[in-house]
Amino acid sequence: MNDKILKTLEFAKITEQLKQLAITRPAKMKAINLVPSSDFAQVELALKQTLAGADILRIKGQLPLTDFTDVRPSTKRLRIKANLNAKELGNLLLVLALANEINEFFTNTDEEKLDLTVISPILAQLEVPQSLYATLNRSLDFDGEVLDAASSELSHLRHELKSNDAEIKDKMDGYIKGSSSKYLSEQIVTIRDERYVIPVKQEYRNKFGGVVHDQSASGQTLFIEPSAVLNLNNRQQNLLAKERREINRILHHLSDLARVEVDNVDNIAAGLVKLDFIQAKARLAQSMRATEPRLTRDQSLSFLQARHPLINPKTVVANDIRLGEDFDTILITGPNTGGKTITLKTVGILQLMAQSGLFIPAAEGSKAGIFKDICADIGDEQSIEQSLSTFSSHINGIVKIMKKVDAETLVLIDEIGAGTDPEEGASLAISILDFLRQRKAKIIVTTHYPELKLYGYNRERTTNASMEFDLKTLSPTYRLQIGIPGHSNAFAIARRLGMREDVVKKAQGLMSDQNVDINQMITELTKQTKAATDAHNHLATSLDRAQKLELKLEQALDWYNQRVQKQLEFAQERANEVVAKSRKKADKIIAQLEQQKGNVKQNEIIAAKGEFNQLERQNENLAHNRVLQREKRRHHVNVGDQVKVLSYGQTGTITKKLAEHEYEVQMGIIKVKVSDRDIEKIGPQQKSQSKPKVRAVSASRRSNIRSELDLRGQRYDEAMTNLDRYIDSALLSGLDVVTIIHGIGTGAIRKGVWQYLKTSKHVKSYNYAPANEGGNGATIVHLQ
Repeated sequence: MNDKILKTLEFAKITEQLKQLAITRPAKMKAINLVPSSDFAQVELALKQTLAGADILRIKGQLPLTDFTDVRPSTKRLRIKANLNAKELGNLLLVLALANEINEFFTNTDEEKLDLTVISPILAQLEVPQSLYATLNRSLDFDGEVLDAASSELSHLRHELKSNDAEIKDKMDGYIKGSSSKYLSEQIVTIRDERYVIPVKQEYRNKFGGVVHDQSASGQTLFIEPSAVLNLNNRQQNLLAKERREINRILHHLSDLARVEVDNVDNIAAGLVKLDFIQAKARLAQSMRATEPRLTRDQSLSFLQARHPLINPKTVVANDIRLGEDFDTILITGPNTGGKTITLKTVGILQLMAQSGLFIPAAEGSKAGIFKDICADIGDEQSIEQSLSTFSSHINGIVKIMKKVDAETLVLIDEIGAGTDPEEGASLAISILDFLRQRKAKIIVTTHYPELKLYGYNRERTTNASMEFDLKTLSPTYRLQIGIPGHSNAFAIARRLGMREDVVKKAQGLMSDQNVDINQMITELTKQTKAATDAHNHLATSLDRAQKLELKLEQALDWYNQRVQKQLEFAQERANEVVAKSRKKADKIIAQLEQQKGNVKQNEIIAAKGEFNQLERQNENLAHNRVLQREKRRHHVNVGDQVKVLSYGQTGTITKKLAEHEYEVQMGIIKVKVSDRDIEKIGPQQKSQSKPKVRAVSASRRSNIRSELDLRGQRYDEAMTNLDRYIDSALLSGLDVVTIIHGIGTGAIRKGVWQYLKTSKHVKSYNYAPANEGGNGATIVHLQ
């Protein structure tokens, strides 16, 4: 990619933003030196890494990184047998510590929720040599301060130093606080030549003995080391020398240990820089509200609701810009200050960002090509950094473009052919465009020439475009209209500003017939495009409203069917209770009569008959209850009967009675265990109609099989049994997607659900539900 295009499109401002979002100095350097690539695989990998970084930022938050110095100068010195100083070793310790924190950060990552495949090679670089890390961590801190724990000798020496220092200070405090203080010019203890001294007046120099190390500028004060502390100071200096030797020995030892792991240290540091750089790209995407562009291999691009990244997000106008699918050349016409140049720059800068592995400020679904070169000639009064371009410099830029243009080149030219006689300039522009099109380049140009509007209609795979202009406000809207050429609106603006009507009409009369026809065509196209856009928006709104209504109706139908089912179950339970009570009461009466046998009195017999009659009336009421009659028909089945299993919406044959209220039913090749409440005996007429009734099965499915299963509050074994039955039901009912609600809790049910789904051959894929639909408490399952 040529340097000129990076400067013209101000790509350095993007890399500067990226640099500010990086944390470590090496990653900042990597950001500022970022350039676009024309290698498809490299760009694709870089974009996938940015996506992984964005997912990490969204799901787990920011990486635990802090700034560190580039380790390469240090490791280079280690390779030539040189020793490192304490600060350099502290920096190595920081790098290893950060790698440990990153590894801990990614521990127990949910692979279903966060795919780290694309950065796994980078994470593999972060294998920390724990022995070296432990030794460095025990010996010094990140700032390079050697710790007492580095060696027992160093710890002993520092203890001695502290004790000796305390003794010196006690002695010196005696001088400045005792009777000798009157001989001092100031009651302070200071240091000269790394030895403790006191400021003594000139006339009392012999009162303390010792050594004079310095005197004041006036000569009235001498800085004397008293003889009483001379030995203590000597001992202090001797201990400090020993400390320095021990520290040098420790640093030499630590350098030897680091030298063995020098390759690992380089790899770890490089891995941290890569992760920091990826995170910076993700943070840039977040700040720009940018999305991942899909890459095309045919150099086509489609930027949806594209925004220029260097314009204030609050004021920038988003545009849809397409090139390479239906047309390879776009001619943007219209007056100045309408946004033509910004449109060119938007295409160029977004393409540069995509080929640099950065997300682009555009809507989801946008596409970018991979160009070997992007050539631009953009330089007018609207340019941010360039002044007016002369015709010669303009043509010089185009000549350079023409020398290297091919099918993998994107060409952006602002005001093609401008700066000379209009007729000659238009002819030259047409010839240049023909040459560029012969070379199969993708082209976007802006122009004022009306001749080029016809060019857009007469050439294959070429289209006109314009920047919309609001005649009511006499201002541009900065919206791109592909397919419609622009015109100057000079007459309309003149009228709005009060120009005499006769002058405007005369001016219109002076226009050539060709220009009049073109302007009429443009006006008609504008009306048709606006009508088509309004119709599209109306249909989109109507479709959205219809889809929402359909969803509400389905939910209402599900609710109604659930209520009906609950009422039936309630009626059955009540009926069972009544029958059970009646049986119990009858059994009690019979037992009493058997006990009395021949001693039964007449009044007791009459009372017993009355109670039996009452039970008989209750049973007659139950017999005439429509709901219970239906329930009775459903339950009265035998082995071999054809039945309809309501929860599956399918028919089958009873093959075995398992218990009082449980049967085994075979449906095709599947055998299931069902309750008598879940089956309904099929009569001869129903059998004959059961096969072709596809709609009846669908209705049954809707009324009995919900698209979700709630396992919360169930025991583990019970939940797994219900899950297995439900998946069978969903498969037989033709459901493609179901939701399993397992809650969060201890995680036992969730783990069981995922283990079952992982081993089931009927499950296509599964993952956690979105945050607004249950998050980690529910799993969306796609069946096959």
